[in-house]
Amino acid sequence: MATLLNIPGSASAALDTPFVIGGRGFRSRLLVGTGKYASNETMVQAIEASGAEIVTVAVRRVNLDRTREEGILYHLDPTRYFLLANTAGCYTTEDAIRYARLGRAAGFNEYIKLEVIGDKETLLPDTAGLIDATRTLSAEGFRVMAYTNDDLITALRLEDAGVSAVMPLASPIGSGLGLLNPYSIRTIKHRLTVPVIVDAGVGTASDACVTMEQGVDGVLMNTALAAATDPVRMAWAMRAAMDAGRLAYLAGRMPRREVAVPSSPTEGLLE
Repeated sequence: MATLLNIPGSASAALDTPFVIGGRGFRSRLLVGTGKYASNETMVQAIEASGAEIVTVAVRRVNLDRTREEGILYHLDPTRYFLLANTAGCYTTEDAIRYARLGRAAGFNEYIKLEVIGDKETLLPDTAGLIDATRTLSAEGFRVMAYTNDDLITALRLEDAGVSAVMPLASPIGSGLGLLNPYSIRTIKHRLTVPVIVDAGVGTASDACVTMEQGVDGVLMNTALAAATDPVRMAWAMRAAMDAGRLAYLAGRMPRREVAVPSSPTEGLLE
């Protein structure tokens, strides 16, 4: 399946390479979460505006009964959205593995956004526990998408452990600080063969655009939408920013120079 950018007109087709995770193709490179919204109605409207196909759901934090109207899952059509269970709130390898299995038993697919948090204050990942959980779940047939820090060595070890995607943070979860280390993100993308999806820290549309300009495969966000004054408008902004950043990366930016260069020809000028 070719990736289609969310821009109008016939030019939207064939402008990009396929976006494939674990053998499954997707159109939108924007992934969104479901937490922190003021209401389920606002959540649904923001997700629709974002154009996202992949929507994450925290197995540990939501009611898994899809028939209850007050629950998140009641409002998410699984035929329209690819529901991605995640292990948010898990602080041990054992907990993360248990909740991944619970999600699959509750009817989610074999994809799992794997989180093993190492510190309650910074919410930074426990990379050793994450690698161990990845090995276990990959061996059980899960398509693991691992939330990690922006460290190349950890990313390489996760790839060796069998991940379907590596998800380095732009900055700490919920901080809205944007992309703090573009070099590390570019290096990870350059060295890995699995998709690289930046997760956590994007705060506004310019953050999403700059992140996509690094050549990564996608961006996952939640708080940037849910905590915006107008989540639906912010979702539209993020949708456009993702396309702009991806197109700019594919186009190739002009070289940076420390001197001025005329934008018009200097030869053949009228005397």
